[in-house]
Amino acid sequence: MDELQNLRGQIDQIDRQLVELFRQRMDITRRVGLYKAARNLPVLDQERERQVLLNKGELAGEELRPAVTTLFQTIMALSRRQQRDMLKERSDNPGLRRYLDARSHIRPQVEHPRVVYQGVPGAYSEQACLNFFGPQVESEGLEQFEDAFLALKEGRADYAVLPIENSSTGAIRQIYDLLSQYEYFIVGETTVRVEHCLMALPGATLDTITHVYSHEQGLFQCEQYLAGHPDWHAVPQADTAGSAQMVAASGDRSKAAICSERAAQLYGLQILARGINHNSQNTTRFVVVSPQMELREGADKISTVFILPHESGTLHEILTIFAIRGLNLVKLESRPMPERSWEYMFFLEFNGHLDQQVTADVLHELAQTTGDFRVLGNFRSNLD
Repeated sequence: MDELQNLRGQIDQIDRQLVELFRQRMDITRRVGLYKAARNLPVLDQERERQVLLNKGELAGEELRPAVTTLFQTIMALSRRQQRDMLKERSDNPGLRRYLDARSHIRPQVEHPRVVYQGVPGAYSEQACLNFFGPQVESEGLEQFEDAFLALKEGRADYAVLPIENSSTGAIRQIYDLLSQYEYFIVGETTVRVEHCLMALPGATLDTITHVYSHEQGLFQCEQYLAGHPDWHAVPQADTAGSAQMVAASGDRSKAAICSERAAQLYGLQILARGINHNSQNTTRFVVVSPQMELREGADKISTVFILPHESGTLHEILTIFAIRGLNLVKLESRPMPERSWEYMFFLEFNGHLDQQVTADVLHELAQTTGDFRVLGNFRSNLD
């Protein structure tokens, strides 16, 4: 133990030297910032930073090259932040103005809300509405995901409940794209455990089935079961419960649907097999979308979306902001931007509340670092 304490003492001594050297370095980078400010120069010199990282890696040698490169990426990100504060660079980020405007128009949660979802009664989305708003909710199913956003835009609904990701198949890209297109807000979330059933008209059997209908996600989640019936034809539909409705209306015992047990009950179908999805823990996360920002009691998760400049190290710099602030990232999803080749929009979620000072600091730094950003909402985490 004496040897361990001695080694720790040596580390503490070296750390004190590192802190003093870091203080000296930050004083010099501050003076660099003053020089840039006087000559109207940008903070980031990408080629200069690339060369610095290369040189530092060569000094460290092969064994420590990756670690030293990461260390200096962090140090240089801190230096850029210091200089951007001095130069007020990107302080006019439109995302920051949008966020402040949204905060000034926060609304209380709507009593007796009108809620829309994609699908028909019996869909998992309808179950998500019941989970979040309760059994007395006034809900309506619409044909397409974008129809739900249009209902909010036209004042025909107060909230939309939409699936955003599945534990088996990942992100539902259409929702991310629509969230980036419409400047609406996430005010809540809920989950629905998915147990897919194979159902058909009374009197049908597995031997009479030739065609199976469901949403493409439902078919994918049951592909192992379907592979055991190679003679069946899988046919994608707009939604799972709509497939049950169609099979019920067809009067054709050769057709089957994959959807929830509740859909079978609603449409008078016979369940031929239960739990046919290959992941028994299959769960879909739904978000509650509102045309205005809300701050409900217990809000502890913040959702943001941002575009990064096409520059080396920008994503690392974003991650450094959260690491230094000690904030827990819970989600990072990227989506390509069709109008910009090889550039991406990032959806990032982290634990926190918009009224906390640390959150205000992070949003300020995001405004400095990103090309554009939005706060999608602050809501209570509900991923049970």
